[in-house]
This record gives sequence, C-alpha cells and structure tokens, in this order.
Amino acid sequence: MLEELAQADAAVAGCVDASAWALPEHDLVAALDAAHRLEQRLAMVKLALVRELDGRGTSTAQGASSTAVWLRDRLRLGVGAARRLVELAATLDAAPAGVQDALAGGAVDVEQVRVIADTVSTVHTAAGAEAAEKAVGVLVEWAGQFEPTLLRKLGTRILDHVAPEVADAAAKAAMEAEARRACRDRHVTLSELRDGRLRLSGILDGEAAGLLRAAIDPMTAPSGPDDPRSPGQRRHDAFSDLCRLALRTGELPEHGGEPAQVVVTTSFETLARRLGAGTLDTGPQLTPETVRRLACDAAILPAVLGGSGQTLDVGRQRRLITGPLRRALVLRDRGCAFPGCDRPPRWCDAHHIHHWADGGSTSLTNAVLLCSHHHRHVHSGKWTVRLGGDGHPEFVPPAWLDPDRLPRRNQYHRRT
Repeated sequence: MLEELAQADAAVAGCVDASAWALPEHDLVAALDAAHRLEQRLAMVKLALVRELDGRGTSTAQGASSTAVWLRDRLRLGVGAARRLVELAATLDAAPAGVQDALAGGAVDVEQVRVIADTVSTVHTAAGAEAAEKAVGVLVEWAGQFEPTLLRKLGTRILDHVAPEVADAAAKAAMEAEARRACRDRHVTLSELRDGRLRLSGILDGEAAGLLRAAIDPMTAPSGPDDPRSPGQRRHDAFSDLCRLALRTGELPEHGGEPAQVVVTTSFETLARRLGAGTLDTGPQLTPETVRRLACDAAILPAVLGGSGQTLDVGRQRRLITGPLRRALVLRDRGCAFPGCDRPPRWCDAHHIHHWADGGSTSLTNAVLLCSHHHRHVHSGKWTVRLGGDGHPEFVPPAWLDPDRLPRRNQYHRRT
C-alpha cells in the first residue's frame, strides 16, 4: 500500500505542475471528473486507515485522549473535522458492501456516503435486511444524479421504492416521531446584552415556523434598488414591524394590569432640544433621535416627565394622531408616503412633519404616514417632508443624492 500511495503521490504531483490553461474545454471537464473520482477513492483509503487505527487504539498508545485528538495533532485538522473523520470512518465500516464499493469506485463522495448509510439504517429498521439491500442500489444510482442535500430529501421516500407495503406506516411513524421531537425542542431564548440589546435564538416547530414565515417574508424584500440593508437587517426590521402591528391591534393580553405597550421616559427638555437619551421601562436607553421618532405614533406611548419628575404626558390625545384623524391620514396617503415604498397603512406610523415637541400641531396638514424604516430615515434629517400645493406629501432629497433637490412623491399608492 505504501508503495502504491507513493506512486499515486508522484503522479498527482506531476498533475500539479501541468498547465491546465493549455487543455481544451472538454479535456478540462474530463480532468475535473477524473480528479474528483480519484479524490473519493483516496477518501475510501483514508477512512479505512482511520478506522483501523481507531480500532487498534493507536491514539491512546501514543498518549492522546482519543483518535480525534490524535488526528488533530497528526494531520493538523480542526478538532471538529477530526471527529467527523472518525465518525465517518465508523459509518463506512458499518455500511453495506455496496456503499463501500461505490465510494472506492469514485461513484459517490463521502457526504453522499453519510446520507446513504443513514437512510439504509432507517430502512433496515423499518422493513428489514432485504429492503435495506435494495435501498443501497437505488440510493447509489440516485447519488450519481443528486447532491447530498437533495439525496437525503429523496431518501425520506425510499420505502415507496423498496418496500411499498410498509411505506405509509413508516412515514406516519416518522412524522409522529418528528412532531414529538419538534414539540420537545421548541424554545425561544432572549439574552440581554450589556448595552440593552437582545440576542434572539431558538427553535420553532413546523407550525410556528410557517406562521412566522408567512408574516415576515412579505416584509423582507428590499425597499428599493438602493436599499443598503443586508438580508439579516431586513429580517430584523420586519420582525420589529410585526411587533408594532401586534401592539397596535390592542388585542394582546394585559401585562401587569396595563395594556401591552412600550413606555419611554424622558424629560421634556430632552425631547424638545434633542439632547440626552430616553429610557425604556425595561431599562435600556435610547438615543434622542429614536425617542422623538417613537413619540410620533400612538402604538408606542411615551411617558414625558417635568423637571421635578411629575408626569406631564403619557400619550396625550391632542398630540397623538389617532381615531378620525388617523383614518383621514390613511385615506389621504393610503400607505407609506415615502417615494417608492409599498408598505400598507397598517405597517405605518403617523409622523409629525413639524415635530410636536417643537410646537407642531396635531393635524392632517402636519402629518404623514411612514413605515418604520422610512420613519427612521426621515428622522435622520437627510430628507425634508412637506405638503405640496394639492395637500399631498412630497419629499425633498438631500443634495448629495440630487443636486437640484427636486421633490419626489410616492406613485405606488396614487389612485388611478
């Protein structure tokens, strides 16, 4: 074996020095196929060697705590990769001969071997040795056409091909087992970071996952061709919008005897002069810009305190755009008024064009509907909002975007 591996090493070294650029395209493709096939055959040899070394206890004899640790030091692998190598060697050793022959012949790769071995084991448990033997042939044939992920998905229905008489019962049992696992494993964890942010993690069962995707997917599309947000940031903003909608419905259970709501505490001077920060009732602090933005909408109620701490306002009706006034605003704007945005009214905040804390009135002529993303955008001060001569909102872009600063309007919600 050592002599043959040395010869193979020399042959591969010759290929490394060869000029691939000189090959015609069909020879390049053929060479790629040959290199991949050789890689899988070498993987079979490597796994057989690892399995034999593991069985002999070579690692412990040489002072290592396990074969994986020994491989890590010997081959300079990450310990995770070393563990997977040991596990795959054991899997291949226990796999049917047909699977080993397929890998040795270069017909499948090591990841496909893992999928085939797992699937055949499941078939053996459900339908016996004869069906398992049939499954090997079917799966090896499929491996010539499909990559590991799709092969595993197809393998879930392998019993339909090799043991149809037990397929339905096995599928039902597998589905029930999966449902029990999903029920057991479901959880959501909220981990508070030092700066007041939350790390959200968890596992949703199938039903909850479907509900979340149905609610959040329509809101994760880019707001326009120049949307700078990453997909993860868009999902974050969509999740925030989903919470806003839930709070706005007024149908959430009471919390501590009060309606579910977000309370921001700040001084009137802080709000009016845009200085200092506000504090959520849960503890974290918010920037002045965020406090002023949140203060625009009735779904989130600010608690504004005077200098001596007395409550001056907890969502005063003369400041909040609610009831008939909001309905009139919806009839006028029909959704987020920012140019190019298609968000409907239920996802929008009512924004004071001239901020209430600066003396602005709560009226239709001083209000505009904005989705949360564009609400933040407008509060950054880069765009100017005003009502045009016809009473509809228009937005003046910053000079760096349009030197002429020509007003723009949302054409998406216009009546035809």
